[in-house]
Amino acid sequence: MRAIYILLTASLLALGTAQGQNVQPAQAPQLAESGHIVVGGDSVPYLIRRLPVSSFPSLPDGIQDILHKRGCMIPQTYQAHRPENVVRASLERAGSSDWAVLCAANGTVSLLVFFGSAPGVSIELASAPETERLQPHDPTGVLGFNWGIDPASPERVHDAQSGMEHRAPPLDHEALADSIINRRTVYHFYTGHAWIQLETPD
Repeated sequence: MRAIYILLTASLLALGTAQGQNVQPAQAPQLAESGHIVVGGDSVPYLIRRLPVSSFPSLPDGIQDILHKRGCMIPQTYQAHRPENVVRASLERAGSSDWAVLCAANGTVSLLVFFGSAPGVSIELASAPETERLQPHDPTGVLGFNWGIDPASPERVHDAQSGMEHRAPPLDHEALADSIINRRTVYHFYTGHAWIQLETPD
């Protein structure tokens, strides 16, 4: 009988522990994350710096609420000297007030756009594992985050297409420059009914 009582008590304790684990709050995202990834068979260190959404007080409250619900932090490139990767631009049409954000959550970075005409709706243009957006940038060999976004004027996009036989027609509002530092830039442009990627020379 005593053996049964001990076994039952142990079972209840184990169940209580398991239940307790299920209700533990999720670990808060880190402002700076360091670790190692395997590149070419070697273990290489990396460092990713992030900022909380509150570091961008100009973001409308509705957008901040969406980002908080998604658990977003804003990753910063290794070149950052001020808060970046949150931009305001006229992306929907000329004169519109829209926002684009890089959101890092649960190991994935997503490029989100919010039109001023529908601030409660997020549009995801691209996403990638955070550790796939790393590259070396200094003699230490430590990898840093390399994904950045900026508004791109019609003139900037036109100049980026110089040398192409068939350029896109002149734009009438801004595009979104989606860049991997020192490697490539993709321009996302909204036509009024769909997003397109504007080609540029390699």
